[in-house]
Amino acid sequence: MTAASGTRDRSTDWWRDAVVYQVYPRSFADSDGDGLGDIPGLISRLDHLQELGVDAVWISPFYSSPLHDGGYDVADYRSIDSRLGSLADVDALIEQAHARDIRIIMDIVPNHTSSEHPWFVEALASEPGSAAWDRYIVREGRGPDRETPPNNWRSVFHGRGWSHVRDTEGNPTGYWYLHLFDTTQPDLNWDNPEVRAEFRDILRFWFDRGIDGFRIDVAHGLVKEEGLPDFDYSAEDEGARADMFDEDLAHSPFWDQDGVHEIYRDWRRVADEYEPPRIFCGETWVPNPVRLARYQRPDELHTSFNFDYLMAGWDADRMRRSIDETIAQHAAVGAPPTWVLSNHDVVRHRTRLAPGFDNETRLTCEVDDERGLARARAATLFTMALPGSMYLYQGEELGLPEVRDLSPDDRQDPAWHRSGGTDGTRDGCRVPIPWSGTTPSYGFGPADASWLPQPADWADLTVDSELGVEGSTLEFYRSALRTRRAEDSLGEGLLAWLDAPEGVLAFTRPGTESGVTVVLNLTDAPVHLPNSWGTSVLVESGDEVAVLDDDGREHLVIGGETAVWLRA
Repeated sequence: MTAASGTRDRSTDWWRDAVVYQVYPRSFADSDGDGLGDIPGLISRLDHLQELGVDAVWISPFYSSPLHDGGYDVADYRSIDSRLGSLADVDALIEQAHARDIRIIMDIVPNHTSSEHPWFVEALASEPGSAAWDRYIVREGRGPDRETPPNNWRSVFHGRGWSHVRDTEGNPTGYWYLHLFDTTQPDLNWDNPEVRAEFRDILRFWFDRGIDGFRIDVAHGLVKEEGLPDFDYSAEDEGARADMFDEDLAHSPFWDQDGVHEIYRDWRRVADEYEPPRIFCGETWVPNPVRLARYQRPDELHTSFNFDYLMAGWDADRMRRSIDETIAQHAAVGAPPTWVLSNHDVVRHRTRLAPGFDNETRLTCEVDDERGLARARAATLFTMALPGSMYLYQGEELGLPEVRDLSPDDRQDPAWHRSGGTDGTRDGCRVPIPWSGTTPSYGFGPADASWLPQPADWADLTVDSELGVEGSTLEFYRSALRTRRAEDSLGEGLLAWLDAPEGVLAFTRPGTESGVTVVLNLTDAPVHLPNSWGTSVLVESGDEVAVLDDDGREHLVIGGETAVWLRA
């Protein structure tokens, strides 16, 4: 059982149990018909988010960028990509979101810049050992002609993690720069005081404009082990990736170094200068909940995504173990957990949780799509009831599946191209979402264009086609979020597990006057629920039926792959 947080000020501590909706701006709403979603398009759809019932919106990067990695290659942290809008548009977005009681969380990308950032352009035009070079991680190569990279580190996007520094004529020199992602994303040197001062200034620039916080990209990756030693990879394949999702790599010379915590203590001091204080959420891939909780100590980040839970899949034992460890470790530092099932970097959970899905053959494996939707809805309802906050990814409220049949010519994920077409996990979840109509672009914009093609069979998954339709995924999300907000036992607070049959997870969330019982049936067979758990249904993800037992008393049976909230 977790401990309650006690009386608190929700005007400042809203983040402790918030539901945050992620917008991938190029794929949310297009205002001008060029096929790219933009900030004016997002503003035009704020009513949808208000009616959905979310507390905040996290927006993936819309900074000036060459878009080699979907905006996570930033060329200017203080300006907006002209294809997506302007600073005036951002100011309008903040104002109109706040008028709807929706907070704005921006993305910040501190591990690396774009190779077109003025700092890197200056470095390429400078001499070895210059101040411009020291902003990045540049080293001499190994070997008699310095033809070998400084160490054996690999890129998350496949291949080696180093590229030649080239002279003004494009010839390779004996120096190499580190890029743990694409070649167009050189890693910053966070041992450099100028880098630290620059990002403090960037934080203040956006806080002063009124944003409520930042989600931090690759929050665990900023500091590298002193000396940049080789790493003993478990696989000897030269093309293997330095995968953040691999537990063997999660704490390594390039991830989750202890020095990163001083950076976030410094950032926290900046956030606390404001009234109300601004907040941080980390994209923090670490080996286990123990190391994750270290980022949420009282003087560091407020929250971090719990990827251990996301990776648990449709497995009762793994889910419960992850929940227990996460809650216990976060309680030790006084922080709330943050739960997530989908985002812009992973296969949508309707597909990922479907029977037949295999991560190794994720683009070609056959899945049971309808059971995948049932499982996704059930997992979502169950997760919404856990203590703490939750992040939703755009389109999951419509039940969108992963788009796995994009042509090679349409794909833009650098991991797809660097892997020779063997790794394509991100384009399929970034396909623009459908709003209305029966043919692409389904109201995404005023024209038929969309930067990634939409499937021809999405007409039944548009906002308009689901709005007001009993049993639709959209109405299910709206009902669940409305009930979550109304129930004082949900959000942050107590959780107590109930004894349940194998393949079933059940817990209670006690409230001030009455509580909620939460049940998830991970089996494919109906399960009879004890009357003591409650018989009044608040929200259900799928079928449930009332029956009479031998004594003539009503009790509940919930279907397979279903979750339900009951009045405890």
